[in-house]
Amino acid sequence: MLLAVIGVVVLVATVILWPSAQHVEIPLPMQTATGEAVHTEAGTVVLQDIGPCGSPSQGKVFSDKPEPPRTGAYTCQRSIVELRSGPDKGDKTLFEIAPGPGQPDLRAGDDIRVVRAEDPSGTTLYAFEDYSRGLPLLLIVLAFVVVICVVARWRGFRALIGLLFAFAVVVVFLLPALLDGKPAIPVALVSGALILYVVLYLAHGVNLRTSSALLGTLASMLVAAFLSWLTLEVTNLTGLSEEQNTNVATYLQHVSITGLLLAGFIIGSLGVLNDVTITQASAAFELAALDEGASRGEIFTATMRVGRDHIASTVYTLVLAYAGGALPLLLLFSVAGRSITDVLTGDAVAIEITRSAVGGIALALSVPLTTGIAVLLARPFGAKPVAVAPQRARHARH
Repeated sequence: MLLAVIGVVVLVATVILWPSAQHVEIPLPMQTATGEAVHTEAGTVVLQDIGPCGSPSQGKVFSDKPEPPRTGAYTCQRSIVELRSGPDKGDKTLFEIAPGPGQPDLRAGDDIRVVRAEDPSGTTLYAFEDYSRGLPLLLIVLAFVVVICVVARWRGFRALIGLLFAFAVVVVFLLPALLDGKPAIPVALVSGALILYVVLYLAHGVNLRTSSALLGTLASMLVAAFLSWLTLEVTNLTGLSEEQNTNVATYLQHVSITGLLLAGFIIGSLGVLNDVTITQASAAFELAALDEGASRGEIFTATMRVGRDHIASTVYTLVLAYAGGALPLLLLFSVAGRSITDVLTGDAVAIEITRSAVGGIALALSVPLTTGIAVLLARPFGAKPVAVAPQRARHARH
C-alpha cells in the first residue's frame, strides 16, 4: 500500500516537473560557422604521408588529387580521406595535421568521422572529428548482452530491458528537466524513483522481497539526496574545475552547476544502493524461510552480519571506482609540486572525495534500513513464530 502511494506521488511529480518544449540555442562551441548543428559523415583514410603542407585543397572536396601547396613553409602529416556518406559521397578531401599533443595520428585504412560544415561563402569544408567506433562498440555491447542473457537467462534479459528504461528516463526526462531550469533535487529523486520501480520489479519480480528492497532503496536515496545537499553547502564545491561544467556555466547560464552535481550524486548512488538492498532483502527472506521459529531480532541480527560483509567489500569498490576515474587528474597533480592538502581540498579532487563519502554513508545506512523493512515484511506483526524442537532451535542459533 505504501509503495502504491509513493508511486502515485512520483507520477504526479513527474507530470509537474515535466520539461516544457522550449527551444535552446546551440552553444557556440557546438555549432558551425553558420550557427547550425554540427553534421558528421563517414570517411576512410586512403593515403597518408608526410610532406610540405599549405595546399588550397585542405578541408575542401575534390574528385582526383589535391592541389599542390603554393609554398613549402612547413612539413606535416597529409591524409587523403574518401568520403563514405553525405552529399559528397565518393569524393575526397585533404587533412593537413601538424604534429603535437592531442593531434590524431592517422593511418591509411583508418575509418574516421569527419565534420561537414560550410564557410560564409557556402563552400563545403570537412575536418577531422574522431575515429569511427561504431562496429567495435556494437560488438562489445552484443557480447555484454549475450553473456548477461546466457548466465542470468530471463532475469538478465529483463534487467537489460530495465537498463534501457533507465537510459530513457535520463535522456527524456532528467536532462531536459535540468535544462528547463527545474529544481535539481526533486528532478533527480523523481527520476531515480521511476528507474527503481521499473528496474527492480522487472528484474526481480513483483513480490514482498522486491518490495522491501525497493522501500529500502527509496529511503536510502532520500538519505543520499540530503547528504549531497548538505556536503555541497558546507564545502562550497562549485564544479567549475571540470571543463564540461565550465562550458555549461558559460553557454547555458540558466542551468545550475550545483544542481548538476546534486543530480549526479543522487543518480550515481542508485546502482550500488540497489545491489546492497536486494542482497539484504534476499538474505532476510531466506533466513526467515529456513528457520520459521526464528524471531525478528534473530533474523535481523543474522542478516546484518551478511550486510556488514557486503559493506566492507562494496565501500572500497565504490571509492576505487571514483579514484580510477580521476587518475589523469591525480597524475597531473602529482607532478605539479603542490602539497597533498592543497590537492585533496581542491575543487576537482574534493568532488570525488565528497561523492565517495556520500555514497559510502548512504550505502552503510541502507543496510539496516532495508534489513529492518525486509524483516517486518518477512515476519509481519501478528504472525507468531513456529515452535521448533529445542535441538533444532539451538542448531539454528549456532
